[in-house]
Amino acid sequence: MADIVVITGLSGAGRSGVADVMEDLGWYVVDNLPTSLVEKIVEMASLPGTTGIERLALVAGRDHGELLARVAAIRAAGHHVTVVFLDASSPELVRRYDATRRKHPLAAETDGLVESIEAERRMLEPTRESADLVIDTTGLNVHQLKERVVTAFAEADTSQMQVAVESFGFKHGLPLDADIVMDVRFLPNPYWDEQLRPLTGHDPAVRDYVIERAQTSEFLDSFDDMLKIVVPGYQAEGRSYLTIAIGCTGGRHRSVAIVEELAGRLRARGLAVRTGHRDVSR
Repeated sequence: MADIVVITGLSGAGRSGVADVMEDLGWYVVDNLPTSLVEKIVEMASLPGTTGIERLALVAGRDHGELLARVAAIRAAGHHVTVVFLDASSPELVRRYDATRRKHPLAAETDGLVESIEAERRMLEPTRESADLVIDTTGLNVHQLKERVVTAFAEADTSQMQVAVESFGFKHGLPLDADIVMDVRFLPNPYWDEQLRPLTGHDPAVRDYVIERAQTSEFLDSFDDMLKIVVPGYQAEGRSYLTIAIGCTGGRHRSVAIVEELAGRLRARGLAVRTGHRDVSR
C-alpha cells in the first residue's frame, strides 16, 4: 500500500510550489489531475512492476465535488492518505494575481477577481474542513513554504501526529491554518519596557519577563492540562497534524516566549513538535 498526499486548495495559494517540494523529496508527483482519475492513478501505481511508486503526490484538479469521495475510496482500499489544503488571505491572492496578470479559473463565472476568489473559497470549504493539513501561505516566501513542507513530509512518521505550535500578532491578522487559537494579550507586555522593546521572545530577558510570573505559570498549567485532553482526542479522530497558534499584539514578545515554553512541555510528553514564529521579524 502506498503513502499518498493529495494537494489541493485555492488557486494561487501555492499548490504547484508544494508539488515541486514533494518531487524534490522523492515523491512521484502527478500535477493537475482530474479528480475522476484519482483512483485509477492509485491503482496503476500499485500494480506489480511499479514498486518505485511507494509515495505518490496528487495535485487535484478543479472538480472538487468528487474529491472527498475519491479520497474516502482510496483510504478504504488501505492506502494512507493525507489531504493538504493550501490557503491564503484574499488580499494576498489579489496581489499575486495582479503580479502575474493571470486569470482566475472562475473569472468567466463572476464579476471580478475578488468575487472569483470568494466564490472558490466557498466552493472549497468542505474540502478545507476535511483536510488533514492546512497551510496558510499568506506570509510565506518560497523558502519558508519549502521548510513547512519538508518538516511535514521528509522522513515523516505517519503513525504519530505532528503538532505545530506557532506565534503570531493579532494586528497582522489571524492565521488561517490554526486548529486552536489562544490569545495571550492578557499577560504584561514587554513592549512597554524600553530595554526589552527591541528584543524578541527568544531573548532570555524577554523570556524571563513573560514566563517567570505566577500569572503565566497558572495559564500554562491550565492550557497544558486542556491539551492533555484535546490532543489525544484529535489523535483518536485520526488527525495527522495539529496546529496551535498563540497570539499577542505584535507577535514578537509574549507569544514567542509562550510558544517555546509550551513546545518544551509537549516534547517532554513524547509529542513530535515543530515551532514557528510568523511575525517575530516584523
